[in-house]
This record gives sequence, C-alpha cells and structure tokens, in this order.
Amino acid sequence: MSEPKPLEGLLVLDFSQFLSGPSASLRLADLGARVIKIERPGIGDICRQMYISNVVLDGDSTTFHSINRNKESFAADLKLPGDREKVRKLLMRSDVMLHNFRPGVIEQLGFSYEDVRTSNHAIIYGSISGYGSEGPWRHKPGQDLLLQAVSGLTWLSGNDGDGPVPMGLSICDMLAGAQLTQGVLACLLRRCVTGEGGLVEVSMLESILDFQIEPLTTFLQDGGEEPVRTALSNAHAYLGAPYGIYATRDGFLALAMVNITQLGHLLDCPNLIVFSDPASWFAQRDEIKAEISSHLRTKETAHWLALLEPADVWCADVLNWNELTTHPAYHALDMEQTVFRKDGLALKTTRIPMRFDGERYASAMGSPKVGEHTDAITKEFDL
Repeated sequence: MSEPKPLEGLLVLDFSQFLSGPSASLRLADLGARVIKIERPGIGDICRQMYISNVVLDGDSTTFHSINRNKESFAADLKLPGDREKVRKLLMRSDVMLHNFRPGVIEQLGFSYEDVRTSNHAIIYGSISGYGSEGPWRHKPGQDLLLQAVSGLTWLSGNDGDGPVPMGLSICDMLAGAQLTQGVLACLLRRCVTGEGGLVEVSMLESILDFQIEPLTTFLQDGGEEPVRTALSNAHAYLGAPYGIYATRDGFLALAMVNITQLGHLLDCPNLIVFSDPASWFAQRDEIKAEISSHLRTKETAHWLALLEPADVWCADVLNWNELTTHPAYHALDMEQTVFRKDGLALKTTRIPMRFDGERYASAMGSPKVGEHTDAITKEFDL
C-alpha cells in the first residue's frame, strides 16, 4: 500500500486565474492537497478561453486543462452577499487560500488577509501580484511578456544585434507560481510548530529578477556594464566560448564549458588550438565561435558526438519534441499521464516532476467544468 501523499488532508481554496496562481495550486494538488477553485458562475477562470493555439477541448483551452487538472470547481459570484458568505464558511475550514488579483481588488471583495484571518487564524494566505503591492508599477497588468520586457530578461537571449528576444513560454508566471508554492510550504511547516498561519506575498517581477540571480549579480558588481551577447551562437552573455548551439551538416550541436585547446584537438581543428590562453576564451569569443561554427558545419551531429562524448566533453544533440518524446531516455522518466473529465474526455499531459519514497505521483482527475462541484461542496460543508 502506498504511503499518503505529503499534503493529504489539507484544503486549498484557489481564487486565482490564468497561470501563476493556478500553477501553484496545481503543485499543491499534485502533492495531495484538495484544491477547490472559486470561479465566477458561467464564465469561470478567464484561462478557460486563453488559447495558446487553435486546440480546444470540451470548450476549454488546453492551457486551462493542463494547469487545472486534479481540482474541483465551486461557482460563486463574490459580489453577491449570499455567495460571499458561502465562501467565508469554506475559508473557515481551509488550510490555504490563494489569489492573484491586482492590489486592492481582493480587499474590495472583503477577502483580504486581515478579513480572512479574523475567522481562521491558522490559514496560510498566498498572493501573487505582477509588480508587488507598492511602487509606481503596482497597478500595471501582470502579464508574462510584459514582465519579461521590463525585467531585462529579453537582453540575455539571442545574438548581439538581434534586439530583445523573449523566451518562448510563460516563464514569469510559472516561476511566480513555484515561488508561491515554496512560501506556502514553508508557512505550513511553521504552522506545525506555532499553530499560527501566515501571509505569503510573491510578485512576478521579484520572481523573474531572482531567476536572473547569476547574471544580475555579475551586473551589480560590474559597474553597471550591460551584458554583451556574442555575435553568433549566444547562450549566456557572461560565459566565454564555446558556450552555445551550433549548426552541423544535418542538425545542431550544443557545447557547454570546455577547454578550447582540448576542443581543437578533439575536433581536429588547428585554428582553435592556437587559443591557448584561457583569458582569450571570453575576450575573443566571437572569433572562436566563428571558427567552431565553420568547422562543425562540415560533418553530421552524430560524428561530432562520437568524438566529444567519450572525452567527457559537455555536449548534446539538439532535439525537437518529436525526437525527444520518442527517445528511450524520455520514456525512462515516465513523465506522461492521462487525465479524464467526468464525461470521459481524455487529456495526455505531464505529471509532477518529483518522486517520494521511489514513487511517481499521478492522478487521473482532469480539470473541472465551471461549478461542477458546487452542489456537492455545498452539501458537504453545509453551506
């Protein structure tokens, strides 16, 4: 018999929408907590209509399905006194509350931390904002691309001269959700000792700044010198050659940190061997990368891997998703699971990327329809 999941027995009320807050409640649900989404009747989480492609399943976006599996939905109009009272009763029985409203909105609805802790001093209250609750940007929309734009992140990817390059996924949302999860777990641990709840506040801006801790710290110690990307194969603005991705005859090859002289011998490239001074690997990285780029185009990726991998050089093939998901290394992870809605709709997605006592966690419970569990929850909690 499997051991109980770490958070089994805990109740989470999730008022959040889109990605950041729901990604946090998803992780708590994967760890065993019972998560109830508080959604507007009829409309629900706006993420239901946030399509990242033209793929729609059962009226909801694949984004919503993926980030809200393993949760229940309770429909409540927080502007109506009767619905607000039902939600307050639920909060009195809850361990965690999450929201990602803009500063001031949740207070207007009567569910600020001070309001909630009056009737439940042990609750862990977690919030995500775009830019924090103070400062001139506090009321700006906390949208992922906008956060990438103002945080400096877009000047780290791409090559020199490309202009700003955003990451191709909602990195600010997901990192803020991860930070909120950590904060909630820390407060739950503290509550085991003190019996008191706590307030966890996370902003997307702080989360993406923390994500840049390595290059941003270098910038702060470097007299305000902006990062300079290499002219080609840039992968890290503060690392020397050969760090980057290079085209081969039939694909691409990723090269991380490696002694340039050693690399020249392994690749049989005399033009690299002359760079014997390690200081040149940064100072002359554009010149070195140009030599590597020209040389690697002469043979197939497999040829170069056969030379480099036995020498323990940090390198890799560059796979697309079709190549990755058919590879034995991917299958060994058993990262996929299939979840189902009550009506039988199936969705293949990923599982929580953790193991506990050697066990991989999965759940067949798909995302809920708006208010799907309202009646059952109302009866269960005598609302």
